[in-house]
Amino acid sequence: MRAFRVAYDGSDYSGFQRQPHGETVENAIFAGLRALGIEFDGGAPVDYAAAGRTDAGVSARAQTVAFDAPAWLSARAFNSELPASIRAWAAADVIGAFHATHDATERRYRYFLHASTADDELARDACRRLSGERDFHNFTPDDSGTVRDLSVSIRRDGEFLVIDCRAGGFARQLVRRLVTGIESVALELREPAFIDRALGPKPLSGPEGIAPASPEPLVLLDVSYPGVEFELDAEAHSIAREIFQRRRTRRLATARVAGSLLNDEP
Repeated sequence: MRAFRVAYDGSDYSGFQRQPHGETVENAIFAGLRALGIEFDGGAPVDYAAAGRTDAGVSARAQTVAFDAPAWLSARAFNSELPASIRAWAAADVIGAFHATHDATERRYRYFLHASTADDELARDACRRLSGERDFHNFTPDDSGTVRDLSVSIRRDGEFLVIDCRAGGFARQLVRRLVTGIESVALELREPAFIDRALGPKPLSGPEGIAPASPEPLVLLDVSYPGVEFELDAEAHSIAREIFQRRRTRRLATARVAGSLLNDEP
């Protein structure tokens, strides 16, 4: 068994999990592994599992996939059959009982919220109210598994509030709805006590409901596996950095173009 750290730009994909219709990260990974001759059991590689699912548009720095892989399958070999927007950059040999989903002890997500006019102290207060073991049934469409022990923190980075969320696991859309709640308080659209009400037993719906924030600013930053030592593939990591830097540069240029459309100067 081998486990791989995989980074991807989610803007190109309809989410992580494979689907019969629409291109997903997992579809691309499976296509690459088939091209490399990796053995499959039904629709997936033998003993395959991933750390978790990400929604359409969400990116990852350390998504983790594990499966029965030959010793020659390095991160570089893996990348030879992957699109440039998906890059393996580290690997670890793991025991046969390893499960990339169930053996993860912590997942960390980061959201880059553009909030130049937000009140940072109100945002921090909302984070404090959301941290700890809570029932987040108003922050997810899930009907079960809504009780989670979360750590939510923020820091200011220019015009952005960088929101970090840590937990053993996350219900669907939980981080994106947490962001909506934090933003609404930080912009003084809702009172801080709204967070307490949302964490209470009463369902919120209609105008009081909490919609998910946009997926594109969200990144699966890290997944923890005690006792598993991932070995960095220096060449694969360097190439991945170059690829994502080029993608970043293109987006900066696109943002400048969009800004020029708002400029009345000739």
